[in-house]
Amino acid sequence: MSDNNTIDTLNTLIETCKDGEYGFRSCAEHCKSGDLKAIFLSRSQDCQRAARELQAIVSRLGGAPETDSSVSGTMHRGWVSVVGTLTGYSDQQMLDECERGEDAALERYRTALQQPLPSDILSVVQAQYEGVKRNHDQIRSLRNQHRAANT
Repeated sequence: MSDNNTIDTLNTLIETCKDGEYGFRSCAEHCKSGDLKAIFLSRSQDCQRAARELQAIVSRLGGAPETDSSVSGTMHRGWVSVVGTLTGYSDQQMLDECERGEDAALERYRTALQQPLPSDILSVVQAQYEGVKRNHDQIRSLRNQHRAANT
């Protein structure tokens, strides 16, 4: 894979990380549970660290690292804000939206892992994918627990 293709792949993942960073932070601002707020803020910081790690690799390859979230991520956060304003934010809604975001992140990482990345970069992407998967599974579990407790 050429450096340009690798850079494009990594920049897509940087956008994904930024989507997660901003999305989790937004959910932390709107949730009512202190425990969920702490989890969301921690996940936001994890996404920020992952983006920085990928940005350093893109710079090392001579590329211009992405610095912002994706258009679709920005639109999704806007939609969540509109719905939350109209219906009132709930912890269940925040968990549902976080899981949707993590579903999208998993798909983007799976796509990246199908690319012929250099082995050192592939190791970084694989490790980050495992982190996204853990985040997804934790959010899904919390969502299911919250749903069961409120039915």
